[in-house]
Amino acid sequence: MTQQIFQTDKAPAPVGLYPHARRVGNLLFLSGIGPRVAGSVEIPGVQLDDAGNILQYDIAAQCHQVFKNVRSVLETSGSDWMQLVDVTVFLTNIQQDFKTYNDIYAEYFADNKPCRTTVEITALPTPIAIELKCIATIE
Repeated sequence: MTQQIFQTDKAPAPVGLYPHARRVGNLLFLSGIGPRVAGSVEIPGVQLDDAGNILQYDIAAQCHQVFKNVRSVLETSGSDWMQLVDVTVFLTNIQQDFKTYNDIYAEYFADNKPCRTTVEITALPTPIAIELKCIATIE
């Protein structure tokens, strides 16, 4: 069975020892991808205090950036947006952010409707409010 690991500088660097994506046969598994900007530690719409705690954030800005990052990993790996088959979304504040995220998600997935699971969690490894874990097909 074909296996291949993918890394790209067009998405934020992983915060641990894992690849951006791994191909197994005709499936592409993406590691969790957040909204940090590629090549930096910038998180769109996030304001931190001196201790690194989140003062405020813009979930819309983070949604747009995380979708951009997922697209970059897909394309670098030889897949594309239309080949996404499953998306797991982690939100740190589902009560406050679900409507905005859901509206933006609908814009990006108007033509492709992968399976989706949305889960609220208490924290992510960096000061972000959203992370996606995706599976796509690959030729």
